[in-house]
Amino acid sequence: MIWIELLILLTCIVIGARLGGIALGTVAGIGLFVFVFLFGLPPGGPPQSVLGMIIAVITALATMQAAGGLDYLVSIAEKVMRKRPQYITFVAPVVTYLLVMASGTTHVIYAVLPVIAEVSRTGKVRPERPLSISVIAGFQGVVASPISAATVAMLGFILAEGVSLPRMLAITVPSTLLGVVIGSLAVAWRGKSLEEDAEYQRRLASGQLKAAAASTVLEGKDLFRARGSMLFFLLGITFVVLIGIFPTLLPEYQVVGKGVSETDQVSMGMAIMIVMIAIAGLIMILFKASPEAALKGTIMRSGITAIICILGISWLGSSFFEGNRNTIVGGISHLLEAYPWTFAIGMFVLSTMLFSQAATVAILLPVGVALKLSPLMLVALYPAANGIFFLPTYGTLLAAVSFDQTGTTKIGRYLLNHSFMLPGLVTVVSTIVIALLLSRLMS
Repeated sequence: MIWIELLILLTCIVIGARLGGIALGTVAGIGLFVFVFLFGLPPGGPPQSVLGMIIAVITALATMQAAGGLDYLVSIAEKVMRKRPQYITFVAPVVTYLLVMASGTTHVIYAVLPVIAEVSRTGKVRPERPLSISVIAGFQGVVASPISAATVAMLGFILAEGVSLPRMLAITVPSTLLGVVIGSLAVAWRGKSLEEDAEYQRRLASGQLKAAAASTVLEGKDLFRARGSMLFFLLGITFVVLIGIFPTLLPEYQVVGKGVSETDQVSMGMAIMIVMIAIAGLIMILFKASPEAALKGTIMRSGITAIICILGISWLGSSFFEGNRNTIVGGISHLLEAYPWTFAIGMFVLSTMLFSQAATVAILLPVGVALKLSPLMLVALYPAANGIFFLPTYGTLLAAVSFDQTGTTKIGRYLLNHSFMLPGLVTVVSTIVIALLLSRLMS
């Protein structure tokens, strides 16, 4: 019976991923209905704390975007990249990484990809080099960000296992950043120079190359609102990290039950929700962020998509796992005990199907916890959820290809021989190796 249930689970994932958007969550709901009402499996449950944290963080992000804070972040990134065009292959991925790390979403890089393409072309650097590694660096930034949906989902599982946010970041930040640097080296001299590239010379001669579009310029009150919203958002992130480092900052309160008064402490997950919702409110009041604009922005749309996907797919996975816990744990526990790194292969493969680090974490982390894998080991293997680049169908990959007017960034005739494969594999593998070394030092 477990094989039929597994087939249903995988079918829901494949169909949902193919339809895209919220379909990953809604199609999972069909599978959940079959499991519970027809097969009699336990219903399991969605990760409520994880969903709550994601909603709070996305609300703060969307509010900052409505106030212009996201545009301001992008403008800073653009200035940095234009200063040293000859080093764009190394500067662009680091800037992209930091931008995504600060904002918690890869969607911000849509605004910088055309800048990278234009700066590299004017600096006579093959655009494929900085564009390919910058897209991969964006995925790395998601893993390193303390407020990305994926990290929040990860945190929701490992907090109960005794790993705090600062300990997690002490592994993910240096490993992902070093992975980006190694990935940059892997593509720094890749392909022919523009002067020798036949396709570029053909496009240049035919007049196909166009000037880059002007970027958003913020002035006066708009600039004040943008700066202020960004500052408050970053202060909120800083405060979250601080209470993670110093748990004594978490408030205590009295609970009265059966005539006895006990002291309890606000959980880290609840603290994150409170702080980020408060930050969103302050940005709306102080910097005139429109609630309507926040709801209609790209951040809120992508956030709602992530929430629905995680709700459906994690609930489906929870029902399947709870109904087959003994079989699953008994079947793969010996393999993972001997070779715990093989868990990374599962994360990588699943992420290539789901195109979402958060959904991958929501499905597999409960399995890792149930199998008694070390919490620090799970953190070290977290970057394996960045297998999104493997199939060249994700939005940022396609955007990078379309923004490169020189034609050097491409998908390839055989699907998998695309521009992002080399930097992606080098970056993910090197990141996991470094993260495993750091986790051993911390254990």
